[in-house]
Amino acid sequence: MALLPIVTLPDPRLRKISVPVSQVDAELHRLLDDMLETMYAAPGIGLAAIQVAVPKRIVVIDIAKTEEERAPLFLINPEILWASEELSSYQEGCLSVPDYYEDVKRPARVRVRHLDRNGQAQEFDAEGRYVEARFKQLSVISVYMPSGSSSPERQEAKYRYLDSFLPHLIQLKKSGREIVLRGDVNIAHHEIDLKNWKGNVKNSGFLPEERAWLTNLFGKVGYVDVYRKIEPEAGEACYTWWSNRGQAYAKNVGWRIDYQIATPGIANSAQNTSVYKTERFSDHAPLVVDYDWSI
Repeated sequence: MALLPIVTLPDPRLRKISVPVSQVDAELHRLLDDMLETMYAAPGIGLAAIQVAVPKRIVVIDIAKTEEERAPLFLINPEILWASEELSSYQEGCLSVPDYYEDVKRPARVRVRHLDRNGQAQEFDAEGRYVEARFKQLSVISVYMPSGSSSPERQEAKYRYLDSFLPHLIQLKKSGREIVLRGDVNIAHHEIDLKNWKGNVKNSGFLPEERAWLTNLFGKVGYVDVYRKIEPEAGEACYTWWSNRGQAYAKNVGWRIDYQIATPGIANSAQNTSVYKTERFSDHAPLVVDYDWSI
């Protein structure tokens, strides 16, 4: 890999129109690697090809704070499919405008389609769905997985998300770290995990393909559903989400779609678990697990 010179304002090359990439090959891989190395050395968290005088539609991103946490994202021919009307403001800088920072308002959420490093089409919603905190050999991950209930298109996007997220979970497990992933998975695994399972077998959140994804995760891949490890027979007490329609919460017509998913080592240290309902914060209730684990 080589460090590339970063073009800075007022260099007119920054105003060139970038063209789409026509072929993902070894030459493009070298450019991606060089861009990534250049971005890390700058240091920065994002770099476009035009910033190294290559007018092609390529962006590399990595928001990791340490070298050990690096997880680069390669966006080839990125295209914004949708942007929310809600805006968020963040202080931003640019490697092509050195030593200048300003608050910038952008859409709080966007949906992006692109090719990845292997030339495979990908689509994702950039809305802060994944946060990982590392404590020595333990990773605690907070995640929100998409819902597909609003339309068939969103269900297809959900399937694409699951397909792309599974390899990441497999890689995490292979790293040897202990993992606790907690959050809204938006899938009820078994009939015992929701009140009205017969009426939802064709609805997002309880579709056979979604449930099979969890079965594979807890089976072949080797993660553990910590709640079910401790409470294998719990029925209505297990629910963590209730629709805002009707009197679902009052009648406890709920779903168990919030999980703590862990690697076997730390899962075996789980002592007890409960769903906290003393106070109601939203349509979800917190899932609590006590681990006998030293950090």
